[in-house]
Amino acid sequence: MNTTCTITLIGFGEAGGIIGQDLAAQGVQVHAYDRLLESPAARDTLQAKARACAVTLFDTAAQAAQGADLIISAVTAGSALQVAQTLAPHLRPGQVFMDINSVAPNTKLAACQAIEAVGASYIDAAVMAPVPPQRLQTPILLGGRDAEEIAQILQALTLNVRVVSAEVGVASAIKMCRSVMIKGLEALTTECLSTARQYGAQDEVLASLHKSFPSMGWNADLPHYLVSRVAEHGRRRAEEMEEVAKTAADVGVAPHMSNAIVATQRGLVERMAGQGMSYADTLPFDWTRLVDQLHDGQ
Repeated sequence: MNTTCTITLIGFGEAGGIIGQDLAAQGVQVHAYDRLLESPAARDTLQAKARACAVTLFDTAAQAAQGADLIISAVTAGSALQVAQTLAPHLRPGQVFMDINSVAPNTKLAACQAIEAVGASYIDAAVMAPVPPQRLQTPILLGGRDAEEIAQILQALTLNVRVVSAEVGVASAIKMCRSVMIKGLEALTTECLSTARQYGAQDEVLASLHKSFPSMGWNADLPHYLVSRVAEHGRRRAEEMEEVAKTAADVGVAPHMSNAIVATQRGLVERMAGQGMSYADTLPFDWTRLVDQLHDGQ
């Protein structure tokens, strides 16, 4: 495989759309499939997005992957293994399946087994920061027996990748353990400030947090950012944290905190949905306004 390869994206959401657009802008032939194409309400929007990104959409994942040198799976955590197992019979030796989904090491090992059973190569990839701000420069960790070779190709395409292991599962373990802290901080902030708001104590709480951690931005945009991540991506983050809980449990660590983070992340978006609210309805985002709306709607 070389830098003139054809790349297929399975999943054309936020991350997939950005990766596809930036690769296509370099002259790479990019194919894509997204299960939302099966929804008449979403199909026109996806097609318009693909045209704007210079990406060719296909009606099935198998069609999109046919003839591709590299297939990048960018779906939700809950769908990641099913996508790999369903697509595997349609792959051929020489193709590379790069799994950038945030799932447990054992989930990736199961996906790897399905992909390698047909002679294709499997790359464990862990995306270590939100994709929109840095786009292709978002740091991505790689693992797998062919990771070094694939890293050179991706680096030539300006992706910010780094190989951490020749074994599948190490990269994803790094991401999963990090998520306990990152998604946990989001969940803690959501619960902390939602409670403080009802007691009229939020200003003093934030002032105290800023005094203890002055470099973090508790007196500025950090609270809005952390709560906004839950409001926008809480359902997807909850699925990821279920995989984090599996990561811990698989090695004998009780995932008490991870399970609580699942409940908080999912709980906020379910409360929003129950009141007919979407993330778009909260923009420009202000955590106090969201908390007040949810409380008033009880």
